[in-house]
Amino acid sequence: MNNYIYLDHAATTPVRPEVIEAMTEAMQLHYGNASSIHQMGRTSKGLLEEARSVFAASINASPNEIVITSGGTESDNMAVVKTAEKYGYKGKHIVTTNVEHPAVRRPLNYLKNQGFEVTELAVDRNGLISLEQVKEAVREDTILVSVIYGNNEIGTLMPITEIGQYLDGLDHKVAFHTDAVQAYGTEDIDVKEQKIDLLSVSSHKINGPKGIGFLFINEELPITGLVLGGEQENKRRAGTENIPGVIGFQRAVEIRQAEKKRIREEYQALKSRCLAELDASGIDYEVNGSVDQSLPHILSLHIKGIPADKLLIHLDLARIAVSIGSACSAGNVDPSPVLEALYGSNHPAISETIRLSFGYGVTEDDCRTVVAKIKKAVDFLAET
Repeated sequence: MNNYIYLDHAATTPVRPEVIEAMTEAMQLHYGNASSIHQMGRTSKGLLEEARSVFAASINASPNEIVITSGGTESDNMAVVKTAEKYGYKGKHIVTTNVEHPAVRRPLNYLKNQGFEVTELAVDRNGLISLEQVKEAVREDTILVSVIYGNNEIGTLMPITEIGQYLDGLDHKVAFHTDAVQAYGTEDIDVKEQKIDLLSVSSHKINGPKGIGFLFINEELPITGLVLGGEQENKRRAGTENIPGVIGFQRAVEIRQAEKKRIREEYQALKSRCLAELDASGIDYEVNGSVDQSLPHILSLHIKGIPADKLLIHLDLARIAVSIGSACSAGNVDPSPVLEALYGSNHPAISETIRLSFGYGVTEDDCRTVVAKIKKAVDFLAET
């Protein structure tokens, strides 16, 4: 949209032109079913396996450890539910945090109804848990630990490497899952070094198409599929393969891998610019979560004394897109569980927080414009 400043990249990202071009060619030329044995089917199968190798290389995995899914939600559901079902005979205890994405939190609620016990570790004011908390929570009957890599609302980065390496050193196997949907594409992820067993990724967070993602599954964890039907994805995920989506996702990953360092520095510069402009504006605000140990593209702001829903409307009328929480909770009037975890249920930040998230096409001039518009809206709302 012309003259529209989009600062909601944590919700979804625009598809890059190179990705659209690759997908358009795939839809025109590579429409064969990858499960068919004729030439067009074999061509699609080859493209699928080429993409799988790209996905695997991006996290130092083997291609056979990559299951292509419909996105982050399916990947999280499969990781949590199927691991619990597979290893429930060894124990029924799961450890997680109280700031997980609903795609992890709700499957865990489902498992509670199936007789599993879930321990939620409480985060501190920065949105962090410690390795010591994990050590204290893990028991002999613990079979799974699921900790978000980088939080989707406040951006805080968890100590994933420390947790993974600790769990790997235990006498009994505890599977380690992380939702890396927000972190993938800016953070350096190495599943072997970090001792991650299951990792969820979604294409549309890195300028790829919607409806496609992958789940990394350590080859030592032979969990079965969540979606049943045909024998695609080595019998781990049924359904005709979305070849154009896979190819678009592959192109988005290739771009991110090649430009990751520059992109991270660019997003960090945008965050710093916004904070500098906020400081200069005199707006009374506070950053939710950690400023230093956080994803570079997410900035959660408590604008003190200003209702977030009213501020969002003013910014939308000024052709600026921000969020007042996770996009997956759109239309939900319930308060953010993440902010409640940080502050408690009655803190003003619960209703006075907006989220800016940076990405492709955003400039430092955009940050200046956005802060000026926030200042104008804040001054107006403070008088009414």
